[in-house]
Amino acid sequence: MKQLFFVVMLCSVTAATAAEPSVDHFSSKYGNIDHPGYKILRTKPLLPADFDQQVFDELWKIWPKQYHSLAERASPEERRRLTFSRYGLHEAPENTGHTGPALGYVDDGMSGWVMNCFSCHGGTVAGTVIPGLPNTHFLLHTLVEDVRLTKLRLGKILTHLDLGSLHMPLGTTRGTTNSVIFGVALGSLRDVDMNVHLDNPRPEYLHHDMDAPPWWHYHKKKMLYADGFSPKNHRVLMQFMMIPRNGPETLKSWEPDFEVIQDYIQSLEAPEYPFAIDRDLAAIGEKVFSANCAECHGTYGDNEHYDQRIITIDEIGTDPLRWESLTSEYRAWLSKSWLSRYGEDPVIADTAGYVAPPLDGIWATAPYLHNGSVPTLWHMLHPDERPQVWSRTESGYDTEAVGLEITTFNEVPADVGKSSERRLYFDASKPGKSTAGHVYPNRLIEEERRAVLEYLKTL
Repeated sequence: MKQLFFVVMLCSVTAATAAEPSVDHFSSKYGNIDHPGYKILRTKPLLPADFDQQVFDELWKIWPKQYHSLAERASPEERRRLTFSRYGLHEAPENTGHTGPALGYVDDGMSGWVMNCFSCHGGTVAGTVIPGLPNTHFLLHTLVEDVRLTKLRLGKILTHLDLGSLHMPLGTTRGTTNSVIFGVALGSLRDVDMNVHLDNPRPEYLHHDMDAPPWWHYHKKKMLYADGFSPKNHRVLMQFMMIPRNGPETLKSWEPDFEVIQDYIQSLEAPEYPFAIDRDLAAIGEKVFSANCAECHGTYGDNEHYDQRIITIDEIGTDPLRWESLTSEYRAWLSKSWLSRYGEDPVIADTAGYVAPPLDGIWATAPYLHNGSVPTLWHMLHPDERPQVWSRTESGYDTEAVGLEITTFNEVPADVGKSSERRLYFDASKPGKSTAGHVYPNRLIEEERRAVLEYLKTL
């Protein structure tokens, strides 16, 4: 089992690169890459560089021996693909030459790779790159660990993520990150006017992993995030730029850019299901959905309607750690700060539970639930069959179950030792990663569930 990491991800990629690449193909129908907001995200460095091109090019040299040998024998193009595969990086749609930073990074003009929003919000499904799709391949903590070791080997200076990851988990499973706590940590260093105070007391952190939401849902929402507590405005989108180096003047000077970025996010549309659909069965499923699901998740088609309902934590029954993680002090700070226009944009101080999200493009957004614990829509519709430990293939798509192509396990195999390998397994026994809750489909008979599954492909 220790070989799973590269057998499944790296060796298969080497075979793919020998012929026509099967991953990172871009469909120009989605992503709206001509929008000025996309171009800002792809060209403007808003953070310091995480690493430079030399570090990226030499990451393979600290891989385990057998995988080091594989990369050493590869061509530069294959080695780049191997490196992208290891860390969950994707080629930018406009980068036809396959050089320089990945979609989730920006060139700082000095060979540096600067993280941008697409690191978490630019992913692939069934081998197709779609900006705005959650990056369910991303292994941020593994990338940062390997960058840190490579910098130390090369005698290069460590930067903010290299040091921060020693004290805070960046993500414990492939495709999920500790993003909510990143925002809490950065906000704790600011007053309401965005001035930096490094001596502020640190709040207690409830670390947990989140699965990023698709950006094409943004235009339907009234409030943001899994519990719907945050105002929907362009300033809130800037919270992950609040490292101490970016003072209040810098942040406020970027406000016009983020107005354009928000317009870009609002312009995105869900991708269409690219495989066969049984339209007769889907029509039956639409009726079942309307009677059982639409009250919370909205209606679709010619008469779309979505209310963004918050379902109480006791009713929904999904993992509560995300709901518990934001303190009243943090919410109070946000409600008084520049980010919410000093309270002009309301902040919900005490949310009751989680938002029932819209389901446009749900076929593309596996895994499901806010923590990314459920790998397919079939498992969403069969709560008692959800796997407790699973791993995915790199680009396989399960058209029967509608979602990730997975292998299930009773537990993480005993011979999987290193943290970087364990992150390839989703283990629902860990804090914040439960598959429980959302058991409403148990009201349906099997024929109704099959029909709903077919209907969900059409959204």
